[in-house]
Amino acid sequence: MKKAKKVSFYQYVPLLFLLLTSWQVSAKINVIASFSIIGDMAKNIGQDRITLRTIVGPNGDAHVYEPSPADAIAMAKADVILINGLQFEGFIKRLIAASETSAPVTETTKDAHIIRDPAGGHYHFYEGKAVFHAAPFDPHAWQSIANAKIYVKNIADAFCAADRSGCTFYQDNARAYTSKLNALQQKIKTTMAAIPEDKRTVVVGHNAFRYFEEDYGIHFLSPQGISTEAEASAADVAGILKEIKRNKASAVFAENISNPRLVAQIAAEAGLSVAGTLYSDALSDPAGPASTYLAMMEHNVTTLTTAVNNGKPRR
Repeated sequence: MKKAKKVSFYQYVPLLFLLLTSWQVSAKINVIASFSIIGDMAKNIGQDRITLRTIVGPNGDAHVYEPSPADAIAMAKADVILINGLQFEGFIKRLIAASETSAPVTETTKDAHIIRDPAGGHYHFYEGKAVFHAAPFDPHAWQSIANAKIYVKNIADAFCAADRSGCTFYQDNARAYTSKLNALQQKIKTTMAAIPEDKRTVVVGHNAFRYFEEDYGIHFLSPQGISTEAEASAADVAGILKEIKRNKASAVFAENISNPRLVAQIAAEAGLSVAGTLYSDALSDPAGPASTYLAMMEHNVTTLTTAVNNGKPRR
């Protein structure tokens, strides 16, 4: 009878090393994005090296979102947290505190060009009390593609810090995505430059397009301020109607995150019709026309130009 061969532990070391290396390569970093636009950028940069959860999803309004216990549980497990900052996500500090997460928080607007508004602010109700939030900055910085490129760099840097072995991958993806942003930026500049001067004033629900206005010379009137939490008063509506007449506004647009009733009322009183929907603070669902940031910007430009050019999109 043959003696059984003695098996040495060391025979398995190469296999164990291979399995460990394979696990390290396949392990994904858990990423939390505060809202859908940042989530889309993160998806483009992280691709299959990340597991992504977006707190405020498609067509959601981050200004008024109330987080759930599931959000806190997910955040507790995060490796990277991506937020807009500039007081855009009113819920974020409470959520981070409740989750007791140890993950680093990246403000994707860091080093972006930010529009200052010293008089800005809004009231909202918290625990039965009216609380005033000063908002000296306009948080809607993604409406400028120049700023979107800064978001992309900050996201790639955050991923590199969390996953050094994947840094080249993230940086390559960021470069490829930035190239798409550059091409879209040039296309938008050319398209918007063709709009006649007397048709460059339009109306939206809340003041979310100042960065777009600054970049492309389209003037947006709105009855609400930079946050949808502040409801428009009768005086606000009356003021906008005067501005529409004075500026000869050419179109009125609804927003995907808001009830269209207010802008429909304004349009009717101004003798205009609602010319379409613009995407301001959130993407559409996957079946919609603005399911990615690139598609959102293209959709907004096409909707604007079609309306002001009497139904004919400019090429």
